[in-house]
Amino acid sequence: MTPTLALTLLLAVLIGVSLGLLGGGGSILTVPILAYVAGLPAKEAIAASLVVVGVTSAAGAISHARAGRVRWRTGVRFGAAGMAGAFLGGLLGGHIPSAVLMVAFALMMIATSVAMLRGRRGAPAEEGPTREPSASRIALEGLAVGLVTGLVGAGGGFLVVPALALLAGLPMPVAVGTSLVVIAMKSFAGLAGYLTSVSLDWALVGGVTLAAVLGSLLGARAAGHLPERALRTGFGVFVLAMGALVLVQELPGAVGAVVGGVVALLALLAAGCWMLVSSRPLRTARPASHTPRGI
Repeated sequence: MTPTLALTLLLAVLIGVSLGLLGGGGSILTVPILAYVAGLPAKEAIAASLVVVGVTSAAGAISHARAGRVRWRTGVRFGAAGMAGAFLGGLLGGHIPSAVLMVAFALMMIATSVAMLRGRRGAPAEEGPTREPSASRIALEGLAVGLVTGLVGAGGGFLVVPALALLAGLPMPVAVGTSLVVIAMKSFAGLAGYLTSVSLDWALVGGVTLAAVLGSLLGARAAGHLPERALRTGFGVFVLAMGALVLVQELPGAVGAVVGGVVALLALLAAGCWMLVSSRPLRTARPASHTPRGI
């Protein structure tokens, strides 16, 4: 085993841990790891990430389902709409220049990190009645998130979880478990679109996938023992820094350095705000007794 492959597999474990702990974040890590560590071209890295995240999410969903944390009807309906968008995104992604895809992915990383640092707004309480969302809203939400999944390889967990919590009114643990069903469905649909124009090193993809699945099992076991807010904050700062690195790599010369430097500065400010400022505007969590906001 080469040092590069060993490092890739080790980092793949972190992909699974992210999915197991947070219900998302796998693709945000997978694409840069496959592109910059394993050395895959951008389009192959995005397509391979869909395999890794799809299989890992499916494995995680089984564990959550056994614990009663999957709302199958809502998940399948949302996932079906997402599959249509993901397949379309995969078809389009195979014909878009690699640099454009990677810049788009970096922007997705930055948006995701901001959402993670802000926290979930209006999250429903752990207990209480849930409402059945309308089919049209599920279709629109699922289609939009699916398009992002297929186009840039982002599974959308940090988009799906809030959507399920706010749109469907699911308790957060159920929203996380259900999101893994949705992510798996969308990832495989996006992969089908990409396989019309790219080919994969299935031995490498299989090894990374296995490592990620093992990581997801570790993450699921640790989920109940670690503070979610601290995990999301640390991971959010890390993702923001990774987004800056991708922009530096992909944007030309001074432009990439300036943009990447600005994003990196934002990451440092976010970390400093969390650790040093007593009144933390990034923390938007509300007491469970408050009535959740509508969408």
